[in-house]
Amino acid sequence: MERDNAIKKHIVSSVVPGSIAEECGFEPGDKLLSINHTPIEDTFDYQFLIADEELVLEVETKQGEVVEVEVEKEPGEDLGLVFENSFMDDYRRCSNKCIFCFIDQMPPGMRETLYFKDDDTRLSFLLGNYVTLTNLSDKDVEKIIRYRMEPINISFQTMNPVLRCKMLNNRFAGEALKKADTLYEAGIEMNGQIVLCKSVNDGEELEFSLSKLYEYVPVLQSVSVVPVGLSKYREGLYPLEPFTKEDAEGVIDCIEQWQRRSFEEKGIHFVHASDEWYFLAGRPLPEEDSYDGYLQLENGVGMVRNYINEFSNRFVKEFGFQPEFSSVFHKKSPKNKEIYHTGQQKKRRFTYATGELFAPVLTECIENLQKALPEIDLEVFAIRNDFFGENITVAGLITGTDLQTQLKDRNLGEKLIIPDVMIRCFSDVFLDDIKVSEVELALHCPIDIVKSSGEDLILSLLDLVNDKQDCNE
Repeated sequence: MERDNAIKKHIVSSVVPGSIAEECGFEPGDKLLSINHTPIEDTFDYQFLIADEELVLEVETKQGEVVEVEVEKEPGEDLGLVFENSFMDDYRRCSNKCIFCFIDQMPPGMRETLYFKDDDTRLSFLLGNYVTLTNLSDKDVEKIIRYRMEPINISFQTMNPVLRCKMLNNRFAGEALKKADTLYEAGIEMNGQIVLCKSVNDGEELEFSLSKLYEYVPVLQSVSVVPVGLSKYREGLYPLEPFTKEDAEGVIDCIEQWQRRSFEEKGIHFVHASDEWYFLAGRPLPEEDSYDGYLQLENGVGMVRNYINEFSNRFVKEFGFQPEFSSVFHKKSPKNKEIYHTGQQKKRRFTYATGELFAPVLTECIENLQKALPEIDLEVFAIRNDFFGENITVAGLITGTDLQTQLKDRNLGEKLIIPDVMIRCFSDVFLDDIKVSEVELALHCPIDIVKSSGEDLILSLLDLVNDKQDCNE
């Protein structure tokens, strides 16, 4: 049987013992070509097609023979095949050259994966990534609708088609917005993002974009507005400036006006400013109910409010009284090497390193904890981002290099505590490829990595106290 070379061959790496695939005689090295005479592009095709009760599997054995295998099974029952590529396809690269892209602002010489720009709607569904729709074909849109791949997270940036072409440096970027119309008409749930660039898509352009996006509500569940991140590596890139306090106040005023209208008319707040705007403006963060269930935590929308709530709930559970928070949300971010030292020297001393943006919030949490745990003396150290530049203030972009340089020769106490967002997922490596063990050696201090939640802050400190008590016993 002749085969179209374009048809993908998905290589089986293993077969689950006792599965249908084992009963059918599948072996590692076999290649799955189609199901019910339908070629398989990716894992979505595979999962959708194997849901049927009767299947015809076209297989190329590891000996090179093409055969058909008939299968009868229960609805939704898995076949038990494990493939070499679990995604069953390559990730789609971004074809844009966005004026705000942070990857273009990375220094040279970092690991290759950090320079990969994905723009894949399938990853949007699986992992929550944001996509621009510019490399999405009509066939892809049909597939999203057929498989109900929702919610889809879309980087709108602007609803002005001409401006969108300019911002994404892609002449098709404006036309791609029509795909959002198609998704809306099919009822595919969406979340949106606008990376705001000063004097580009703010002001009247932001008002226009929000007015157009409002037409998608409630199928469009939320839109986050985040300030562009500007590193010091911008030579040759589009000239962008950081936002000022006055700019932030204007952005918040615009967003909160739309929130009031949307909540009154639609029952949801629709658009949300990321936490950075409130810190920059010196305004208190919104209350929890205005975040509509924290749909955009990964974009920094409500992350601080959620952290405080988690901390407070756990604090009451552990210690029986309510923690106090004063004017922390009005404080400006701490400057270079500013130390938040709370209380007098106690028996147990630790240091918590975080980004400049979050240091004031963490400090108030620690002040409360030291009332409940007087045996602990914990300093909060705000790490200045010398690696990417002082405009970058979040903990997730702190490098091992900056930790070593700024904490060297300091008395860090028994342990240095850092949030897990500083570490690459499923590894012990910082963003600049320096290992945790290397930083420990350089600082002569062990490191504790804690989850980035208010609850886990309390639990981690209780564990440190209890470990010492157990040793003393």
